[in-house]
Amino acid sequence: MPLLSVLDLAPVPAGLTPGDALRRTLDLAQHAEEWGFRRYWLAEHHNMVGIASAATSVVIGYVAGGTKSIRVGAGGIMLPNHAPIVIAEQFGTLESLYPGRIDLGLGRAPGTDQRTLRALRRNPESADHFPQDVLELQALLGPLQEGQVVQAVPGTGLKVPLWILGSSLFGSQLAAMLGLPYAFASHFAPDQLLDALAIYRERFEPSEQLAKPYAMIGVNVIAADTDAEARRLFTSAQQSFTNIFRGTRGRLQPPIDDIETYWSPVEKAQASRMLACSVVGSRDTVRQGLGRLLAETKADELMVASAIYDHAARLRSYEILAEVGAEMGRDEAGAAQPLVAGS
Repeated sequence: MPLLSVLDLAPVPAGLTPGDALRRTLDLAQHAEEWGFRRYWLAEHHNMVGIASAATSVVIGYVAGGTKSIRVGAGGIMLPNHAPIVIAEQFGTLESLYPGRIDLGLGRAPGTDQRTLRALRRNPESADHFPQDVLELQALLGPLQEGQVVQAVPGTGLKVPLWILGSSLFGSQLAAMLGLPYAFASHFAPDQLLDALAIYRERFEPSEQLAKPYAMIGVNVIAADTDAEARRLFTSAQQSFTNIFRGTRGRLQPPIDDIETYWSPVEKAQASRMLACSVVGSRDTVRQGLGRLLAETKADELMVASAIYDHAARLRSYEILAEVGAEMGRDEAGAAQPLVAGS
């Protein structure tokens, strides 16, 4: 059975501060570790008042320092925003401090809007060099070569595991060519999920890091004690995605009783399409939904996002998910690997 992991965008709820959000992130990570989740990833976004993980490597260090065994990483670092040597040094430092626990997922999108892209001093054409940047970063984290003048200190020789992230067919082709694990962002861009997975598996070339394809997919899971409660909690995410189309991004809003009063039919269609890879409901509903998703995708790992306004409800959602994963692992006859580590 696939493993379960956590994707945390460090959402900033309305009425709270980024500091509050980051402290909630650490608390969730500590609970996720206790419940047996495999890894805990954070993502790079800029100029978004509702997301507190812009300084991604800093937050990874904060989470890794406050936990003991769970893998912590980036899902991901938007590599065209940075010089590869800087990322090699940052993640080499993290690997030196927390050996064997750091992941480095790489994306080629800017993670922001066009004006902020310019503030980052990023050339819009930088994404065209993403494959070369990945290879450069891989070399900087690899063994020191004879005559190599520039090296990452720390970083050289540490071989921090690299992942390719994507929401289109480009990333699947690159991950296959380089023999790297692949994570598809189906939690917000599910349209090409099945095609991307098929291409990745068909074209995969073994590498030093990975002998066979390993595919992770993103999924929104909102679990609660009842279907009705879970659907109400989900309205926070539905409002957020509606606001994307309105151009009014903001902080994560409290749930509402009737989402139909919030969005128009067109907005509903747009947001629902982006949120199509979501499992929302009680324990039994979540189990059935995960079962269908796994049967369709054959994913090796699920990276679970849960944009829930109330922190206690968010913790409860992941706790229910861990319990469901453990049950599914036990129920599969002869399962070599449960949904959650250690279950």
